Amino acid sequence: MKFNIPVIAQILGLLLLINAVFMLLCLPVSIYNWEADILPLTGAAAITGLSGFALRFATRKNKNKELKRKDGYLVVSLGWIFMSLFGCLPYLLSGAIPNLTDAFFETMSGYTTTGASILNDIEAVPKGILLWRSLTQWIGGMGIIVLAVAILPFLGIGGMQLFVAEAPGITPDKLQPRIQETAKRLWLLYVGLTVAEALALWAAGMTLYDAVNHSLTTMATGGFSTKNASIMHYSSPLIQYIIIVFMFLAGTSFTLTYFGLKRNFQKVIKNEEFVVYTLFTVAITIIVTLTLLIVKDYGFERSFRDSLFQVVSIITTTGFVSADYTSWASFLSVVFFILLFVGGSAGSTAGGVKVIRHIVLFKNSFLELKRQLHPSAVMPVRISGKAIEQNIVFNVLAFIMIYILVFIVGVIMLSSMNVDFSTAFGAVATSLGNVGPGIGEVGPVDNFAGMPAAGKWLLAILMLLGRLELFTVLMLLSPHFWRKR
Repeated sequence: MKFNIPVIAQILGLLLLINAVFMLLCLPVSIYNWEADILPLTGAAAITGLSGFALRFATRKNKNKELKRKDGYLVVSLGWIFMSLFGCLPYLLSGAIPNLTDAFFETMSGYTTTGASILNDIEAVPKGILLWRSLTQWIGGMGIIVLAVAILPFLGIGGMQLFVAEAPGITPDKLQPRIQETAKRLWLLYVGLTVAEALALWAAGMTLYDAVNHSLTTMATGGFSTKNASIMHYSSPLIQYIIIVFMFLAGTSFTLTYFGLKRNFQKVIKNEEFVVYTLFTVAITIIVTLTLLIVKDYGFERSFRDSLFQVVSIITTTGFVSADYTSWASFLSVVFFILLFVGGSAGSTAGGVKVIRHIVLFKNSFLELKRQLHPSAVMPVRISGKAIEQNIVFNVLAFIMIYILVFIVGVIMLSSMNVDFSTAFGAVATSLGNVGPGIGEVGPVDNFAGMPAAGKWLLAILMLLGRLELFTVLMLLSPHFWRKR
């Protein structure tokens, strides 16, 4: 198949222009605080914007606006890489992160909403750069591609292929018949919830700057904080409960949240994924709370709050930390390691395997036992009372098998770089799941600064694989993808 290179270049140029605009949004903060990041941010925005303009100018005469499925997959993967490469510039030009490996790792961690960091002293970084760091997660949260889908119609380019490539899992319900309207409404909801959380955190005692940053990274399920101790810096239970609520919402399908705000509660309570997501969160929280009451002398409220915060943070792949769960009990360390593989709901900003895939896997496994006893019976997998197509089941099984295989290969490769086994397990699991904290030397009170350079590039690739749900990136490695036909 021949790729439409000019239209791909146009879209990449558009993404870089959007990136430049967000860089410029950080300038008022830098100017207000009169820090040394004013010129670096301006220079980074200029380089990024001019590069985007050059791509669009060079392809301005292209008449073929058709974007096919293969073009969509290619532009999504390239888009994330281009955004990350140019997103490094504020770090590099300001000297906040002086080398490319660390800057790319931090930027990819931002756009993929992983939240893994190499910064040892976050509070020493200029405030404009920290806002840019938070914005990379907010941009990546809903997907810069979905934002582009919302405005591509004005350019005469269809967006369905991009939306499919950005969300290649089980197809979510559309809010509107047209994909562009869906993208617009999702973004309006995303912005609205971000503003609501920022106001709530500000009212609860955070500074306006910290409230904005934490709301940006909460709704993106990213977990970047402006404080070295993350949410442990704040002793206010109210702040922690506010963040818990919005982390849970961010891990819920945005289409479902939209229906809930429209008071279509039947749609919400009949959604099997949401029910399982909620009950599983409650069940694990109870287990962790009871364990803390036995092994720690925290009292009920703190035990419950610490448990709920950490459980919601890991399941939704946000990665905020209000306590060091690796210091609680060995049993709980195992529990939280398992939670790295859960993920939030499909159609949310959360990473990971996703709850819906686990439901399909378990239902199909139990049905397979019945099929052995009744080989002639037709027993489809049903989700929310509706039978799903067999090809979706095969897709889920393939995804989980590939996910496990990538995880194993990643652990082997990282271990070969003299990284200890538990740290390799934790680093690969948290990077592939886009969570942030792991176990071992990359636990909740540690970071990734000590990783070897090659290890950081490997983990950055795993972040991209996880964010784009494996298939979008891996299919680019297939010879079949590049055949012309």
